[in-house]
Amino acid sequence: MARRCIGVPDYETYVAHVRRHHPERSPMSYEAFFIERQNARYKGGGGRCC
Repeated sequence: MARRCIGVPDYETYVAHVRRHHPERSPMSYEAFFIERQNARYKGGGGRCC
């Protein structure tokens, strides 16, 4: 919880979400996930999928 408050994305939570809610998809690599989250946070793009 503290990591989310300071803006640190949680890769394990993301992977669990993808496996649970989107079993047809493969999770992004950690590097791709981190870049995507940074872009969403600082460039105003992206958001939750559901």
